[in-house]
Amino acid sequence: MATPVVPPFLTDLLAARSPSGYEAEAQSVFDQYVKPSADTYANDALGNRIATLNPTGDPVLMLAGHLDELGLLITYVNERGFLYFDTIGGHDRSVISGRRVRIQTANGVVKGVTGKRAIHLMDEADRKRVPERHELWIDIGVSSKKEALNLISLGDTATYDHGFELLHGTIGAARAFDNKVGAYVVGEVLVRLAAAKKKLAAQVVSVGTVQEEIGVRGATVSSYRVNPHIAIAVDVGHATDHPDCDNRKFGEFKLGGGPMICRGANINPKVFKALLAAAKKAKVPFQIEADPRPTGTDARALQLSRGGVATGLVSVPLRYMHTPSELVDLRDVEHAVVLLVEFARSLKRGDHAHW
Repeated sequence: MATPVVPPFLTDLLAARSPSGYEAEAQSVFDQYVKPSADTYANDALGNRIATLNPTGDPVLMLAGHLDELGLLITYVNERGFLYFDTIGGHDRSVISGRRVRIQTANGVVKGVTGKRAIHLMDEADRKRVPERHELWIDIGVSSKKEALNLISLGDTATYDHGFELLHGTIGAARAFDNKVGAYVVGEVLVRLAAAKKKLAAQVVSVGTVQEEIGVRGATVSSYRVNPHIAIAVDVGHATDHPDCDNRKFGEFKLGGGPMICRGANINPKVFKALLAAAKKAKVPFQIEADPRPTGTDARALQLSRGGVATGLVSVPLRYMHTPSELVDLRDVEHAVVLLVEFARSLKRGDHAHW
């Protein structure tokens, strides 16, 4: 099997360290790859990146993919120089310890390792429980608080040191596929639409949103500013094609099965129908996700912006969400781009998806 071509835009986003509230590295990547293709390009007070194509078009289509990821925030240093932290986003504490991390500081990266008491030093009861956050720390190899504070500062953030690599064929592993793939997709859609130079009815606004992992905060303010008629959130969804995942509870979704198109209360029915039509026209495989509640994505903020927005959600299937090694099939990422390029082209002037 030939090694697939991996887009540099995507790999650069995956390499960027961007915990919620500290998205500068990912912002810089989005700037580099998307800004040259946009007719207008802006940022805001929260750090969202807002790229617009065909600014006089109608309807206004907003595509939102969040730039932020999970991280650790340094909150305390003890007298021996061990760093204690709070979590940014929804961590599984059972997988935090024993990881190499990179701490972003004003003077560059400081390397460390997450630690806890070794299993040999635990009694039977301790071995069976997940450690509390205050029982975990980061070891940067120093011996005093003074030495540690010469290297790092309170409020610095750390991310897992797990880079992108292909496992087999088109299956890749990386820290923070959630949601660098979504940010890549929305940016790449605008880049391809601009390069094609085909007339669009719609104004297309691709937004790299921030602070999704701590409450869809970037989408909340950017959707108010963009004021779209139609908005599509692009995120990751749970692939359930692995052991210990009951399809009766979680649905049936697989890597390589195509992007997941959501249907439910968070989704405008006309937008859902148009996404299906676009997938079929573009001959893109797809999977339907049913969700009766507001989704855990930017879509829930987009739908309720201003007087309400006709909202859709497209998700890239992903295994092992919110762990240091998430898995994605790169074919699903490419198919999400192709689907949304076709969707943007399909929009007709004055179609605001009201129903």
